[in-house]
Amino acid sequence: MTTPLLEVSDLSVGLRAGGVAYDIVRNVSLTVDQNEILAIVGESGCGKSLTALSILQLHASPPLQITGGSVVYGGSDLVRKTKKEMRGIRGSEIAMIFQDPMSALDPMFTIGSVLVSAVRAHQDVSKDVAEKIALEALADAGIEDPRRRFAEYPFQLSGGVSQRAMIALALVNSPKLIIADEPTTALDVTVQAQILDRLRALKNERGMSIMLITHNLGVVASVADRMAVMYAGEVVEMGAVSDVFAKPQHPYTTGLLGAVPRLGAGASDLVPIPGRVPQPDELPAGCTFADRCSRVVDSCRATRPDITVRGRVQVRCFNPVS
Repeated sequence: MTTPLLEVSDLSVGLRAGGVAYDIVRNVSLTVDQNEILAIVGESGCGKSLTALSILQLHASPPLQITGGSVVYGGSDLVRKTKKEMRGIRGSEIAMIFQDPMSALDPMFTIGSVLVSAVRAHQDVSKDVAEKIALEALADAGIEDPRRRFAEYPFQLSGGVSQRAMIALALVNSPKLIIADEPTTALDVTVQAQILDRLRALKNERGMSIMLITHNLGVVASVADRMAVMYAGEVVEMGAVSDVFAKPQHPYTTGLLGAVPRLGAGASDLVPIPGRVPQPDELPAGCTFADRCSRVVDSCRATRPDITVRGRVQVRCFNPVS
């Protein structure tokens, strides 16, 4: 068995401020293998982005802090790294594509100056060499006329080009892992497909891995190898995309798939999940999905289920679908 590129074990992230103390992400365990795309899916507010940010210690601290667990990369625990050590890892070993490129890119600097600064922060090269690397990254990200875009400011770019610029920023130092947080949310369908195709091609060309944060199951089906379904701050189902889609076992996963629009289907064919995700400071004693679940049994309300292996997937449920 090969060693995972990244191994997250029992990661918990909580709010600690003003006498308030509760965990938002709880006991999350997952791995990202070499040359793999792992998708993390779930409704808004399920802890997907916070989990990703915490891996790189980019969560807002204070008031948020990692309250337990480990994040092992390259044989060492990132949770125990100092801020200075993490600055050496971010961008060079693990890079992040943020959800909103127009907020992530500084409007005061050209795209080229941002890329050159990122290169020289991690590589001992001249400005000319850094510029060459930056232009190659823009081209690799699928940007036409990279020399022109190099000199432009973020406000001069369309949404699709801005997102490609963010991909270029993630690529300039050839990281082994890219964390992509909703990289296609604000884009139209055609541009979404182009961005996803480019990410998949880059994964194959460079042999890198991608952790893809999304709520779009169509995106998961088209690009991911494995998926982890999160609900209320914890992983409730995990396995190969083909296995989870073919035979989902957690009622929440079944609900997500049932709510996906299908070509030729009518509005009555969509089955919404009733209720809402519970707030992290209002979690029930047992299963966090119990109040919304059609398969709830007495044990669900009394005890929090552990995640267990069932066939080819892992599931956190006392009464799984199949």
